[in-house]
Amino acid sequence: MTTRTLSLAYSPCPNDTYIFAALTNGLLPNAPPVRAVLEDVDRLNDAALEGRYELTKVSYGAIPFLMDRYRILRSGGALGRGCGPLLVARPGVGDTLADFKEKIVAIPGERTTAFMLLRLALGVTPPSIPMRFDTIVDAVAAGAADAGLIIHESRFTYERAGLVRIADLGDWWESTSGMPVPLGAILARNDLDDALARRANDAIAQSLRFARENESRVYEYVRRHASEMDDTVMRKHVELYVNAFSDDVGDDGIAAAGELFGRAYAAGIIPDHKEPNFV
Repeated sequence: MTTRTLSLAYSPCPNDTYIFAALTNGLLPNAPPVRAVLEDVDRLNDAALEGRYELTKVSYGAIPFLMDRYRILRSGGALGRGCGPLLVARPGVGDTLADFKEKIVAIPGERTTAFMLLRLALGVTPPSIPMRFDTIVDAVAAGAADAGLIIHESRFTYERAGLVRIADLGDWWESTSGMPVPLGAILARNDLDDALARRANDAIAQSLRFARENESRVYEYVRRHASEMDDTVMRKHVELYVNAFSDDVGDDGIAAAGELFGRAYAAGIIPDHKEPNFV
């Protein structure tokens, strides 16, 4: 059995740190050793274009551009219902999604699933300003953009900044597709053979099981990387984004990814038709 240490990159968001705490901190017997790197998801999308990490979290919106370098693991991802990105704005800027086709939107990255969903829902690509996801709410409140496309814990805090919800793009996706929204996935680089990729996948699933059974042991790690987030928001974040699809994407999740890629191709957002390639 290999003792190779694998590079593993994921975000500091609570759903990721919850899932990977046990694996990263060597709490799992017989799991492959990993060297963890924590970065914002848009930075991870960019790093994956270079093939920087052997195992990495990315947005589903980026995966069609990465399939020459990576395959998708079945465990550790973020899919679900009622957890999609939100378009928010200051009161009076607009009332409906259609009002924002030509307004400037602060986005968490050009290859994020959130921006792909916004482009699909609008039917056009609005003017946008990419910025780190946790700065979007303040930027919109300050008038630096007309609206903001928010993900992660910002969905629990945007109202504190006086912003209002314009559209829930998860609801839009579910109502038009009937499928869960595919947000993020863990990829294995193609130089990992299938046996090692599956071993890594099993270790991720085991790490999640450990977290559920030993929450007091993993929440210290989660809290360390969510230092500016109160415990209530942190736990809501985990409850929303960590679910059965995180254990295994399943047939419904694979179908949802295929539907997303198919719609993106039909809309001209991605240049080639891609089917999701899972290990």
